[in-house]
Amino acid sequence: MKILHILSQMPDFTGSGKTLQAIIKQAEIKGHDNFMVAGIQNDFQPDPNLIHLNHAIFVRFNGIDLNFPLPGMSDVMPYKSTVFSGMTSESLAQYQRAFKHKIELAKERFNPDIIHTHHLWIASKIAREVFAERPVVTSCHGTCLRQYSLCPEIGTQITGAVKKMDRIFCLSRHQKNQVQQIHGIAPEKIKITGAGFDQNLFNFNAKSDTKKNKGPVEILYAGKLSRAKGVPWLLRSLQTLPHLNFRLHLAGSGSGMEKEACLALAWALGDRVILHGALSHNDLACVMRKAHLFVLPSFFEGLPLVIMEALASGCRILTTALPGTREILKDTQSDMVDLIELPELKNIDTPFEKDIPLLEQRLSQGLENSIKIILSSRQPDIRWAKDITHEYTWEKVFSRMEDAYHCHGTVF
Repeated sequence: MKILHILSQMPDFTGSGKTLQAIIKQAEIKGHDNFMVAGIQNDFQPDPNLIHLNHAIFVRFNGIDLNFPLPGMSDVMPYKSTVFSGMTSESLAQYQRAFKHKIELAKERFNPDIIHTHHLWIASKIAREVFAERPVVTSCHGTCLRQYSLCPEIGTQITGAVKKMDRIFCLSRHQKNQVQQIHGIAPEKIKITGAGFDQNLFNFNAKSDTKKNKGPVEILYAGKLSRAKGVPWLLRSLQTLPHLNFRLHLAGSGSGMEKEACLALAWALGDRVILHGALSHNDLACVMRKAHLFVLPSFFEGLPLVIMEALASGCRILTTALPGTREILKDTQSDMVDLIELPELKNIDTPFEKDIPLLEQRLSQGLENSIKIILSSRQPDIRWAKDITHEYTWEKVFSRMEDAYHCHGTVF
């Protein structure tokens, strides 16, 4: 089968870019022919190991196809980016013309059997219009739903195209309900596929791998350095625990004032923080195998792939009880996971200022409890972690997507 993959932004392999990389790899393993259209910064060097460059067409930003920085699906990206809600009508029109032109080129050059887009957003809308007579499926990563709430004037323009999608892949039941409510999609068009991880890379062998229980407890955060991810909240909470022996590994990058604020809080913790910057998959897996505790204090997520990676790597988890995460982990009887309840938020990813002290208290308590469990020499429950994560390998997730591609042996 010839599959055209479309992603509006691919500056690195985190988030939806990481998902696209895995889907193309699995599709190749299954014998499918892949082609890609993606938005990239003008200085970004695509990975030739992902897809042959004669099977890729790029919309280049910052002075080639478009003069402005690449818009990200979050308003804070780990690179200089354009914010959708701040775009003028003219820049939006230029954006749409550029993507339409490149998608039409891909149609002419590749002539795909099926189109797999990412995000219920502008590029997917254009793909549906260009391929009016061919099957189009779209993966919802959650950030497109947040953009809908941040700039509804754009969101209302895409709903008609979203309703015409042949399938929509969602991360969780909660996200499926959101898509139904926002876009009025028939439930039978939505398939819950979940998020995947590479079990060959992210794993833990109790016989050969070690997580030392003496010395500092190794805590890991991996993701964007931003307020929405809860990084300032995490760093301030750790400042209240000077009596505990820990070391925080901060992996990820950010941009602008939010990044600088996070770094200032990290530097205040001195040698208790190691700043890794953005890590490759291989390097992140190495850090995870040594870490005792993975912390994700985010205020908004779809179904965080990084939690699956951390669990598979033998890390205990401390994270906010967001709907997608709760859906998978709420019934756990293992001390591998501790969920922090959030109060009502001001908007989709911002707490009320009055609740900040309560949030810091809850996170501090969760951190202290987790650190004490680890220092008690209790070993991670690897068997339980494998039971939880086995349905979220990329082989399993892509198999669910492929079922929708074929739809009883035919392409829709």
